[in-house]
Amino acid sequence: MIKTLNLEGIGDVKFTKNRRYRNLKITVRPSAGVNVLVPELISFSDAEKFVFEKQKWIRNSVEKMRRIADKRTIFDAGTGFQTREHRLSLVPHDKSTLGIIIKNRVIYVFYPAFADVKDERVQQCIRKAITEAWRIEAKVYLPQRVKELAVKFGFTYRSVAVKNAGTRWGSCSATNNINLNVQLMRLPSHLCDYIILHELTHTVEKNHGRNFWALLDKVTGNARTLDKELRKYCLKNW
Repeated sequence: MIKTLNLEGIGDVKFTKNRRYRNLKITVRPSAGVNVLVPELISFSDAEKFVFEKQKWIRNSVEKMRRIADKRTIFDAGTGFQTREHRLSLVPHDKSTLGIIIKNRVIYVFYPAFADVKDERVQQCIRKAITEAWRIEAKVYLPQRVKELAVKFGFTYRSVAVKNAGTRWGSCSATNNINLNVQLMRLPSHLCDYIILHELTHTVEKNHGRNFWALLDKVTGNARTLDKELRKYCLKNW
């Protein structure tokens, strides 16, 4: 069962009741708006009371969501987007479906000719396609770059894994296995190297203490400056 409530300063709030839900929960997401998950044994009226009690939190979350959305890239025919090895091509077609093909270093995204390319569903499909291209590139580039930088600065490590999950650019395990985020492929080369060197430094210094920063500064030349520059980039906002 679904019910919608419009709240001033927030907009539509969708209540969805389902027996699978165990707890009353509010979610605020850029592509889905404000949703309330309602367990079967909780009435809509009680769920609405809960939402009214949380209005301040919801408004703050919606405002934060809007700020993030305002900073996101909107892809259209004039964007001219390119990864390191692929270029983006948006292709309207006579079907009602969205499709992705990556070949010959081109990211083809097919979308319905009647749809607005700026529609959120189309934009999500474009981001999915770009991420897949980054993944293809990352599986080759990142392990090789880790090897090159490790040899150059005398680090040793066990393995390199490339993933597109979590909230970190990279990590280094206690046994010196390095995990790197696919999203590194959208960073400038010097910041991509900085993340790799950051994780390689963790093969020697496991915490972020004074010795860690001293070693990282030695191999990067300006660790604090690079770290500050990296903060301008957000894993969830591109």
